Amino acid sequence: MGNRWIAFLTRRKWFVIAFWIILLGMTLPLALNVTKHLTANGFNRPGTNATWATNQLSRLHPAKALEPLLITGVPFHQLTILAHQEHIASETLHPISRGQVLYLPAPKTSLAQVHAFTHIIQQHHGQWQDVTQDTAGKTVSHDSSKTLALSGILALPFLAVLLFFVYGSLAAIALPLIIAAMGSELALAVVSMIETHIQLSVFLTDIVSFLALGVGIDYALFISNRFRLALARGENVPHAVHESMRHAGRSVLYSGIAVALAVAALLLGGDAYWRGLALGGAIAIFSVLLATHSLLPAIMSVMGKHINWGSLKRVPQFGFWRRVGDFVTNKPGLSIIVSVVLLLPLALFGPQIRMQTPANLASMLPVNSPIRQAIHKEQQLLGPGSIAPLAVVIDLPSSLSQPLSWTQISHLTQHLRSLPGVKSVASPTQVGLTSQQLAFLFQHPSLQSEPLKTALSNFTAPDSSHLVVLYVTATTGPDNPKTSDLVHRINQNLPKWLPKGTKAGVGGQVPILRSFNQLTHARLPAIIATALAVALIVLALATGSVVQAVLGVLFDALVALATAGLLVLVVQQGRFGFEAQPLDSSITPLIFVLLFGLSMDYEVILLHRIQEPLKEGKPVRQAVRHGISTTGSMITGAGMIMVVVFLALLISPLQVMKTLAIGLSFAVLIDTWVVRSLLVPATITLLNTKAYWPWHFSEAVPTDQEPRVLPEQYQEEEQ
Repeated sequence: MGNRWIAFLTRRKWFVIAFWIILLGMTLPLALNVTKHLTANGFNRPGTNATWATNQLSRLHPAKALEPLLITGVPFHQLTILAHQEHIASETLHPISRGQVLYLPAPKTSLAQVHAFTHIIQQHHGQWQDVTQDTAGKTVSHDSSKTLALSGILALPFLAVLLFFVYGSLAAIALPLIIAAMGSELALAVVSMIETHIQLSVFLTDIVSFLALGVGIDYALFISNRFRLALARGENVPHAVHESMRHAGRSVLYSGIAVALAVAALLLGGDAYWRGLALGGAIAIFSVLLATHSLLPAIMSVMGKHINWGSLKRVPQFGFWRRVGDFVTNKPGLSIIVSVVLLLPLALFGPQIRMQTPANLASMLPVNSPIRQAIHKEQQLLGPGSIAPLAVVIDLPSSLSQPLSWTQISHLTQHLRSLPGVKSVASPTQVGLTSQQLAFLFQHPSLQSEPLKTALSNFTAPDSSHLVVLYVTATTGPDNPKTSDLVHRINQNLPKWLPKGTKAGVGGQVPILRSFNQLTHARLPAIIATALAVALIVLALATGSVVQAVLGVLFDALVALATAGLLVLVVQQGRFGFEAQPLDSSITPLIFVLLFGLSMDYEVILLHRIQEPLKEGKPVRQAVRHGISTTGSMITGAGMIMVVVFLALLISPLQVMKTLAIGLSFAVLIDTWVVRSLLVPATITLLNTKAYWPWHFSEAVPTDQEPRVLPEQYQEEEQ
């Protein structure tokens, strides 16, 4: 950081703090309303037939459908008696488990009958809810939001204890929490301002909270730890702030830029979901950087030596990490072998990774979820594809008031029924009227009978005389590859089956998520390559070394493969209580991008610490020992803080949240305890003077740099 900026922050500390308080007051209302314009439907890929077709469905105003119901709280035998009173056949009631019954209304059941039935259920202290994909989706969203709130509450006491032992000071604990809170609040406010101009996913609030908390704590730890060490050497407060920002602040700036740009690589995902996560994550990082490079030094200037209030110890002890440094520098080959043995077996499973966001949202719920069990029962009774019909949307060049249009619809219906994998097709041409009759009645709606109006409302739009929707039920479930193939075949054949000038496509949950999964799978290599390229460039700029930049990328790739391998073994193959499922496409790229970004924090801090003695002419082995001993507890402590935050997500009943928890926790653990503590320093030791090529150790510190007076523990290390 610039000397003038640091001097300004220390001289005008109260002005800076007051500015942030005013900024908080101005932006808090925006942050609190951040979800107002966010969308939960960010999986739509703009410009595709699936998105166009799905959007057209909102133009229809179909008659209220008789949805299946999940009834609880009334014994099955009593429920059959109540159903008989309302002339509802007992054959429509299907027991699922003790106290849970699925009701599938018969085709000729009236809405009045169903309303009377649900009313009498409530009178007997029973409950009911619709059994639909929408209900399953709302349950997933509710469980996700509940998990995030509960995980924060659960993690807080563990986080406080861990922060105390990492910082060693009660007063210092406030610093990361303030920075994380300010960064998160500012980021949400910025998102709130831009969401009215572009479509963003509601899920970005999660990544903003995660990143602001994680990197806010890390960055505040790195900078304030350097500040406390400077105070321990006897430096005055302004000079200690200056040193901490010149060194740790510089490292944090580089790593923050790396994290922000790595997360921004998610923009390549190509839809509102990834755009929301990318912008939200990048904004969160830059907001935290703004706080760490303005508010944090101002607070440190105010706290001064009071930052050590409530300390376990005034100066960190480095005994354990000094011994680790001795081991790594004395046996670098063995250290590398140990690291590779720990990571390589898992990395070999990494390429087997499979991704898919399920179209059957109920499959995201636990196997004992009543909604999931009810939907599974419905599939058993009505067929696997019954829960998610494919909507074939056509916009004909000719009006529906012409018989030719209805003839074309009839031919399309026959073509669809002839396709392999199609169980049934619901079409407006099956109401028992000829094309001429349908065209005449469509032209004269006042002559339509009420049953015909109701039937046609399910297939036609009141604001268009050209738009028609047919519903195809597949013989296979929504997530079966054969259903995806059926969508492809329909899209492929529609131009051949329909007249020239017709716009057509297959819409609904299955085609939308099929498109999302295909796009994410296709873009994942580009996303990862971009994140790695960012890491390469930032490391090269931060250290002046091409060698360290290349090694950093290779080690990050190794950690990513090992993490992918663990997820393959645990999630895909269904071990340790997990249900065997593909990894969710909506979180897998996020895990890898966060891994690449967060690893830069630890890498830049470690490499800069090793470089400092090298600039003063110290031997490589001594510099490596110094780097390990002075950053080991800080890096692993920061990593453990992140692990606690992530592991708290394991309380979620949703496997997707557990996957996120395991993936990120494991990645941070092996990155901090294996790669940064063993593999990186051992490699530098072996490469010796070539480790930082083309940077030369003689490219020393500026001549105006003050001599370092180290505390006793450091002096032992330097000797």
